[in-house]
Parts: sequence; C-alpha cells; structure tokens
Amino acid sequence: MTTSSVSNGAADRPPPVKSSLIDPDGGALVDLVVSESDAEAKAREVESLPRVPLTRIDLEWVHVISEGWASPLKGFMRENEYLQSLHFNCLRLNDGSIVNMSLPIVLAIHDEIKQAIGSSEKVTLVGPDGGVVGILRSIEIYKHNKEERIARTWGTTAPGLPYVEEAITHAGNWLIGGDLEVLKPIKYNDGLDHYRLSPKQLRQEFDKRQADAVFAFQLRNPVHNGHALLMNDTRKRLLEMGYKNPILLLHPLGGFVKADDVPLDVRMEQHSKVLEDGVLDPKTTIVAIFPSPMHYAGPTEVQWHAKARINAGANFYIVGRDPAGMGHPTEKRDLYDPDHGKKVLSMAPGLEKLNILPFRVAAYDTVAKKMAFFEPSRAQDFLFISGTKMRNYAKSGENPPDGFMCPGGWKVLVQYYASLQGEETQSPALSA
Repeated sequence: MTTSSVSNGAADRPPPVKSSLIDPDGGALVDLVVSESDAEAKAREVESLPRVPLTRIDLEWVHVISEGWASPLKGFMRENEYLQSLHFNCLRLNDGSIVNMSLPIVLAIHDEIKQAIGSSEKVTLVGPDGGVVGILRSIEIYKHNKEERIARTWGTTAPGLPYVEEAITHAGNWLIGGDLEVLKPIKYNDGLDHYRLSPKQLRQEFDKRQADAVFAFQLRNPVHNGHALLMNDTRKRLLEMGYKNPILLLHPLGGFVKADDVPLDVRMEQHSKVLEDGVLDPKTTIVAIFPSPMHYAGPTEVQWHAKARINAGANFYIVGRDPAGMGHPTEKRDLYDPDHGKKVLSMAPGLEKLNILPFRVAAYDTVAKKMAFFEPSRAQDFLFISGTKMRNYAKSGENPPDGFMCPGGWKVLVQYYASLQGEETQSPALSA
C-alpha cells in the first residue's frame, strides 16, 4: 500500500466522533422562564394587563415553548410564522436558514377576549387553575381559519380527529401571537415532574454521562420487548459505526393523548419496570417525559417529534411504521400510509443534521419464543401482536406469549385494565 493510498483512505473516512450534542435550531436554545430577580417585577406588571385564559393543552404548549423544544420559536406564532408552518412545514430565519416547524403552535381566543384586549400590546396568560402563568408581549391577533388549519395539518377534515375535537372545534375564531415570558417553570404536581427534563437538563445529563451519540425513541404506548429489541439493536449499530458511548433517550409523549391511550402515569410505571427487569440498561438509558400534546397527524407531526429532539441534543432519531398515525376516524383503514412517515423524515427541510434510523419490523417469533426481527422467508412463524390485541390480553387477564413483554411491565398493564373494569362495574350504582 502506498503512502498516497493511505492518505486518501483517511480522507474518505468520516470525521472522528467528538460530541453527541448537535446545535439547537437557530443556534441557541430558547429559555423563556424569567429569572428569580425579575419575577417580582413581572408579577406586579401582570396585574394591570388584559387576561387570556389557557386550556390544559394551551398550558402544555406554553411548557413546550418556554423550555426551548420549539427553538428558535419564542412565543405563540404570529401570522407570518403560522402561515410558513402551515404551508411549508418550516420557518425561514433572518439569516436565510431554514428550520423545521411542521405543526402550528398557536393560541386561540374568543371574540369577547379579543374585544377585552382592545389596543393593548401585551396580555397576561392565566392557567386552567386561575394562576398567572406569564406574559405575551408585542401581540398580534389574526383570523383563525379552522378548516384550513385542520385540512393542511391532518390532510382531512373528517369528523372524529381527537386533537381537533379537543382543542380546535370549540376554540375561538382568533389567534394571538407574541413573545412569551413565563414567570416560573411549568409543574403539574402529579408525581411525575422529576421525569420532565428540559432540553437544557437533558443536554447536561448527556454531558455528564459522556455520551458521544444520543438516539431518541418517541412513543405513546407501553414498551414491549419488540421495542426493546429495536432500541438495543440501534445501540449495537451505533457501536459498530465507531461510537463508544451511545445513550438512549426513551422519551414518551406526556401531553394530550386520546381517551383510549394508556395514561401517562401507567406508562411511566411500566417503563420503569422495563429498566428494573433489565430489558433496557439503566446505565445507557435516560427516561424522560416529552411535554408536547399529541396531534395524531402522521407524517406532518413526526417532523415535529424529530425536530424537538434536535433541540434536546439527540443526533439520531428512530422512526418506525406509521409514526404519529391512527386509524381513519370514519373508515376502516389507516389514516396515513404507514411508510410515509419515515420517507418524509428523510427528505424534510430543516432536519438535515438529524440522522434518521428507520427500524426493522419486529414480531413475535413462535419458534424462538421471543420478539425478533421479521423474516419474510418464514413468515408463518411470526405473530404480530397489535396494540388492540395487547389491550385485549390485558383486559381479559390473559397472558401474552412468553417473551412479549417483561413480567413486571405486563403486571402494571393488567392492573390498570382491571381497575378500569372495576370502575365500569361500579358506575351504574354511582349514577343511581
């Protein structure tokens, strides 16, 4: 081998691994919680301002914006940001660069609130419990065309879309945007706040663990051994690529979900059992809650899920079949093509610096009696256990095949569904 060939070979290799932490969108992580020294003055200021009430979902968006998940966004969208998000799925910054922003993050108000605001340039945001949350400055109020928003976000205006029914249908006819200031960090006091690590806190934890790669896994369901296989296999692949200490961010969605999804507290208990049972390694796994509400908007929403993890420091994102999808609300079919999510992520503007990892299909191998990657050559040996089938197992108290889920995690689900059946049995007496 000649000297020149060695030199060329070195040039062809990827650069040495230096850090897992890629820059947040816009170059700097947004933090909109005011300092303690300023909080007292802000608290006096809010008393004289018109008040805008927030719903629970609005408060979740305040949480998301204030911690920098939507960086470089610094408040609820004004009209120019809203239109870019709605029609282009991205924002163009002042320097000409593009960041992904596939979901409009907006605050709706009713006619009487708009009238009460009048000519004021700032408003006080009030939480569902009546407490002051923060201030919205340099406000802009513009028309809320609900049909256009729904059609462009979901690709349909069919009745029965969970987020639409919860947050848009009965919302006001106006949107109010502006620069956000939050008086104190958002807390829910539900026993889970210690899981709600901000992007800044997550980046600090990745540094503390000396991560040289961070791979994020988004989910809103219990973790079964097929999920674990995907996550463990991803870590193995990253090690083979030359990384020395890849860290998994197991990042369940913690905001609004539809009524038949497993509640957050149950999911978090189930996730903890997965680590306790050693299905995932606690030394190389961080479990945290992603505070965003869920839209079930398929390829449009999966871009938001990926973009937010960039701001948390992840440089790899695992994507599977039909991410952020759901069944069509009025027809017996998937609302979105199951493969479009991962295809869109690989092409989406503003996500170029994130490495997308499409995962292989996992199913229950009836021969090996464990979750394994599907092999088309022996398709008859594999059993696909859908979420509906898993729920039916748990509701009936029937155990799934050995190796589908760790025993501790399965026990959590069985107890949850048993408690629901108990409530259903008692409800006629209670109503009487």
